[in-house]
Amino acid sequence: MGAIIYWAIIRTAILIPVLWISFDYFEYKFWLPMALLSIYGVIVHPVIIQLKLFGEQNKVVLEDTLCSKCAHFDETAVLCLIHDQHPTPDKIPCEGLDWEAN
Repeated sequence: MGAIIYWAIIRTAILIPVLWISFDYFEYKFWLPMALLSIYGVIVHPVIIQLKLFGEQNKVVLEDTLCSKCAHFDETAVLCLIHDQHPTPDKIPCEGLDWEAN
């Protein structure tokens, strides 16, 4: 999840100067729609796609593992907070010893 936010910030940092520079080259009536479309196309749409991929990649861990029902599990990062490790479908970081119900 952190990589999604990181790359959204990087894309925003690149897009803002590009839009600022392009303001001098386009009329205002064209610049505003172009800016809105570029914000959607460069920042928002890739984030939506990456969030869907993140959900698909971690669907098994979030639904079918013991970790997903534990009080020490962070769903947004798919992370065991006690052991600071990412569970996988094949490996539970605590091996069920530190499991606590929600």
